[in-house]
Amino acid sequence: MSYKTMTRLLEGKVIIVTGAGSGIGKVCAQAFSRAGAKVVVSDYDQESGLQTLNEIKSANGEGIYIKANVADETEVEALVNSAIESYGRLDGALNNAGIGMRNKPVHELTAKDWQEVIDVDLTGVFYCIKHQVLAMMTTGGGSIVNTASAAGLRGQINASDYVAAKHGVVGLTKAAAVDCGSLNIRVNAICPGLIMTPLAKELMADEVFSKAMDTLKTRHIIGRFGEPEEIADSAIWLLSDHSRFVTGTPLTVDGGYSI
Repeated sequence: MSYKTMTRLLEGKVIIVTGAGSGIGKVCAQAFSRAGAKVVVSDYDQESGLQTLNEIKSANGEGIYIKANVADETEVEALVNSAIESYGRLDGALNNAGIGMRNKPVHELTAKDWQEVIDVDLTGVFYCIKHQVLAMMTTGGGSIVNTASAAGLRGQINASDYVAAKHGVVGLTKAAAVDCGSLNIRVNAICPGLIMTPLAKELMADEVFSKAMDTLKTRHIIGRFGEPEEIADSAIWLLSDHSRFVTGTPLTVDGGYSI
């Protein structure tokens, strides 16, 4: 297959991207547009979400922006309904919205710390899958991709909240794939290693987290951290018909970190 052919793998598809205002979500939304998709850009931060949409349109792409907090089921349902109202169908979604760990050992986490991460990083994914599946059932099926993490496959220091949430996303992905197997809806997850996003750079500036950076880089056996574009390439494949026999899979895109 030529590179030119691969760049249009999402031609005509309507795809929601949550957390599309920055980092992996922003790069993926732009890449999906270049691959031919109509992108429903969503982010809790309206300014950054609209910036992503404006950049898509400036590159002759098509899309809309819908503000949504994925931790609120009512807002998630409205997001999905807006996609259907605007384009008449929903073919795919990247459930990417998330927040970072609180950088505390388990015995120092407060109930509030814990709940904030679980509400966004796990429950938010559940809300998205639920309403996306309901929409896709009416339009012939589709492909859902959840952003998990290499931390969803192994432990990590000072990250019990995040590790638990991302392990939950991996399990939820597998269970949802089983439920949706007969509905022509595939559900997969991407498990990135450390990707050079604004969130990662913020963590690197943290006094506690920064001490682990050399060890983290060593564990990425490729010898470097990842780039958002590398996650986008994988997501495009999972959302496209070229992965039509793939479901329930936590795809590691982590430079070998999880092994």
